[in-house]
Amino acid sequence: MSTEEIDLVSAAPVPEEPALEENDRVYVATQWQLMWWKFRRHKLAMISAVVVILSYLVAILCEFIAPYDPNTRLAAFTYAPPQRIHVRDESGRFVAPFVYALGREQDPRTLRWTYKEDRTTRYPLKLFAKGDAYKLWGLWETDRHLLGIEAPAGSKVAFSLLGRDRLGRDMISRVIYGTRVSMSIGLVGVALSLTLGIVLGGFSGYYGGFVDNVIQRTIEFIRSMPTIPLWMALAAAVPPGWPPLRVYFAITVILSLISWTGMARVVRGRFLSLREEDFVMAARLSGSNELRVILRHMVPSFTSHIIASITLSIPGMILSETSLSFLGLGLRPPVVSWGVLLQEAQNVRSVALAPWLLLPGLAVVIAILSFNFLGDGLRDAADPYGR
Repeated sequence: MSTEEIDLVSAAPVPEEPALEENDRVYVATQWQLMWWKFRRHKLAMISAVVVILSYLVAILCEFIAPYDPNTRLAAFTYAPPQRIHVRDESGRFVAPFVYALGREQDPRTLRWTYKEDRTTRYPLKLFAKGDAYKLWGLWETDRHLLGIEAPAGSKVAFSLLGRDRLGRDMISRVIYGTRVSMSIGLVGVALSLTLGIVLGGFSGYYGGFVDNVIQRTIEFIRSMPTIPLWMALAAAVPPGWPPLRVYFAITVILSLISWTGMARVVRGRFLSLREEDFVMAARLSGSNELRVILRHMVPSFTSHIIASITLSIPGMILSETSLSFLGLGLRPPVVSWGVLLQEAQNVRSVALAPWLLLPGLAVVIAILSFNFLGDGLRDAADPYGR
């Protein structure tokens, strides 16, 4: 080889090592990384996760996000329809968002109040507007709300994006406040039922024999009873004179005592297959007691499945509370939940005159679908090696 050829070879750029391909990354990834990669490919589950996170943010900050106190009554706006937000004035120019004042007239034949926009008066929408005073999380007192209108002090004017009910209460504020109760009862109820399901199902599958027979017969007895009559009987046992907070926890405990059976059977089946595994035998030989073997070795081995089961169980809790409250056997006014709000929609006449009273039902549908799609994505991600 000539000297010129040697110089050309030495001057040639050294090819870089190829980047780690996706197939190669799979072999060195952790279990949680594999689950995340598979979960983010489920677009509907990702969107549902965003909706669920936003719902809980609304529940946490409901006092600040709601324009009004949920129990504030304005007799001049009973059954007022949703107001439109305008961004153009009468001449067609773009301006800052505003709403027109509402004027009302009474039909002399039907005595029904009808509302129409008063084009001579308009109120600009304002972020961080002053409104009803409240205590954020019971700690800080303020009167700032995310959205409001600029109105003269002492004037009895209001705006409502989703209309008002028969007492003139703002529907969007009541739906936002109801998010806190309805969404939290799902979390609290599932936490209690999950604890019962893991403990009782774990003991049933781990010990077997007499313990397994007692727990399984108890599960079969509970599951054999009609659900709705059982709910009604237990909820009717709650004294009507109890304060709202105590009723809330009572309903949560009732729902948890009924819904733990499904999780217990799932955990029992997994324990029956895991108790003969080598890592369980190694934990026993190392001197670990039964409770440590169950909670530190066996339960973490199917944590991903438990997470997926939680997201699929929360919708059932939300529907249960909504059903009981709708029937008047669950939470009661002045507590604001989606089920309590839907009591207003029991009257066909009210729904015909004010169809926006059904909006809490739309919130329930969105929450249930979001949790179901999220649970489907987590369930698929729990088995990252599946195709």
